[in-house]
Amino acid sequence: MKIAFIRARYNPFGGAERFLNSAAEALVTQGSSPVIITRDWPDSGHAGIQHRIVNPPYFTKAGRDRTFAQATVALLQQEKFDLAQSYERMAGCDVFHAVDGVHAEWLVQRQRVQGGLKRLGVQINPHHRNLLKAERAMFTSPQLKAVICISQMVKRNVMQHYGVAENKLHVIYGDIDSQKFHPGLRDEHRESMRKQLNIPGDAPVAIFVGSGFERKGAAGFLAAVAKTSGLHGLVVGHDKHLPRYRALAAKLGIAQRVTFTGGIKDVRPYYGASDVYLMPTLYEPFGLVFGEAMACGLPAITSPQAGAADWIEHGKNGFVVDPLDIEGLSQAVQAAVADPTMGAQAREAVLPYTKEDTAARYGHLYQRLLA
Repeated sequence: MKIAFIRARYNPFGGAERFLNSAAEALVTQGSSPVIITRDWPDSGHAGIQHRIVNPPYFTKAGRDRTFAQATVALLQQEKFDLAQSYERMAGCDVFHAVDGVHAEWLVQRQRVQGGLKRLGVQINPHHRNLLKAERAMFTSPQLKAVICISQMVKRNVMQHYGVAENKLHVIYGDIDSQKFHPGLRDEHRESMRKQLNIPGDAPVAIFVGSGFERKGAAGFLAAVAKTSGLHGLVVGHDKHLPRYRALAAKLGIAQRVTFTGGIKDVRPYYGASDVYLMPTLYEPFGLVFGEAMACGLPAITSPQAGAADWIEHGKNGFVVDPLDIEGLSQAVQAAVADPTMGAQAREAVLPYTKEDTAARYGHLYQRLLA
């Protein structure tokens, strides 16, 4: 099999790229040599994967996406791949891996926290208009054979907004390394990390991990911490508007109870110091951090707009709560902290999602499409 994977800006450590790498590595184990088409190939790229550089000049953000798509389609026609799987919204691919979800749905959910002026700004923003145009062209393209959805929520979004036939939609979850992420991190890091962060040993701690604070609900996280007496919060991740969220924490009176770490290479010690994972996201196609936190024995609390809700049994290993229901989020945190069985149930829920299982699912799909 000669399969091309298309990702304009390839970062081997990015969330979307983790899904891409799983699919590509599945082909490597089967003896295939997948090719990643990208603007830039890092030195840390996977040794078993080839690459092609496609980097035409551009002057605007819309032009960047358009010229990359045009040059990529030309390369696909030249090299004659068996399948082309895209991670970018572009017509001309056989398979679309919807790791970034459905942009049309994100804009709907974003309106819940935006005023009228900001809504208007989004509607007339050429970047969003071009993305929606490209998304529609891709989902309605007669060449599209399959869409890999990373959650049942994404599958519903694709059907709702673009009417793609259900038999073209295939849900394949990401894999979780339950050896790397495990409950033993609590014994290894809880005491030392809490001393380092100046958190009392007996205080409940909620953790939020992710970049893109607006979409992932950092404001709701801070509001829930403020609503819950004695709760400390860890916000792990980078965001260009970080000062704004620090100011919000101060306004809520919880500056002393919230630690903003910035970007962290190894989040495991922070999981070890925590009691519950809380991400009241406005829209999150999946979020592998949910699975990693659950593998560490942390109950997970999120919203119905998170794909990871597929793995959460409400009241058993976590809670699914409307992201704007701050009282409900606070009650869920308190219930999760008070129930010592929820962490073990959370870990059990993610153990089946191994790298081997995920690779097999990709392999079966490719064989089916080629057959």
